[in-house]
Amino acid sequence: MNAAPDGALLLNHPLYRADIADILAADLPWERLAGRTILVTGANGFLPAMMVDALLALAESRPDIGPNVLALVRSREKAERRFRAHLDNRALTIAEGDVVEPFDPPGAVDMIVHAASQASPRYYGVDPVGTAAPNVIGTSRLLDLARRKNASRFLYFSSSEVYGALPPQAQPVEETVFGRLDPATQRACYAESKRMGETLCVAHCAQYGTQAVIVRPFHTYGPGMRLDDGRVFADFVRDIVTGRDIVLNSDGSAERAFCYLADAARAFFAVLLNGEAGHAYNVGNGEAVTSVRSLAETLVGLYPERGLSLRSSVPLSGYLPSVVQRSAPDTTRLETLGWRPRIGIAEGFRRTIDIYGDIFTDAAVAAA
Repeated sequence: MNAAPDGALLLNHPLYRADIADILAADLPWERLAGRTILVTGANGFLPAMMVDALLALAESRPDIGPNVLALVRSREKAERRFRAHLDNRALTIAEGDVVEPFDPPGAVDMIVHAASQASPRYYGVDPVGTAAPNVIGTSRLLDLARRKNASRFLYFSSSEVYGALPPQAQPVEETVFGRLDPATQRACYAESKRMGETLCVAHCAQYGTQAVIVRPFHTYGPGMRLDDGRVFADFVRDIVTGRDIVLNSDGSAERAFCYLADAARAFFAVLLNGEAGHAYNVGNGEAVTSVRSLAETLVGLYPERGLSLRSSVPLSGYLPSVVQRSAPDTTRLETLGWRPRIGIAEGFRRTIDIYGDIFTDAAVAAA
């Protein structure tokens, strides 16, 4: 099984199309995107790719308010596979490059969505420098680009990991509460660099008036994620799709808030269009907090006819586990923008697994 879904198969799936329609039906000032060029870095990534799909769907369905998308990716080949359904869309331009290197595209750049980052724990143990650099060096370069281009908005993808280890009484966590995070550890390459990226956004906002806003996604899952992502929920989905028992590499007691991708994408657009400059917003489903073990049990229970079970194993080499035992968001600030989650754990994971089951079955048939 190819761990990354074919973009055309994904976009043509009725459940995914319904998710895109749900995003575009949100009560947001989409007209602010009319004629704008939006630079999306890391556009191949799981979270920003759905934003690109939604923006291009908007350009096709509403040419009067449709934006242009400049997708910056490190691999054009992967981008052409992920966005295969959009390659004839004149609103899409793919640029190959690395945010750590200088990047100065010709023409207007009206908005920037900076989502280029190695977000999987599988990278923290083997490429900590490559994990940190896009969040610090890349963010600095892109904020300078926003100033040169007089961009009207800058959306920075941070992470819930910036909160560090918090005591139970601090959960659900508000945007102004932070816990212990030892910077002199290898795993801190991700969380500390995300923190520095946020600081750079706020500094540019204060000093230059850059309209920078920040999102802190919690655990987000859904169609489009790589099934070799390295995070437990992606592993679980792959196990169910391939008919294998779910394997836990820990005791499964860690608790996380799991947010369906379409819900998260609506939040990203809400912050991009309506968020207050210089502010960070939690993006997660505080109503969908469960332990890793309970999640695994739920997924096995969704498909009893498959006869799958849950078992344990030792962690993979190079994987650096989180020290955070519980992570749950307070989304009060985000809800002031009119956002609420709609999809719960059982429904969201069933949609995800059903989409992947159909996509990979179709792909196998097409390749036969």
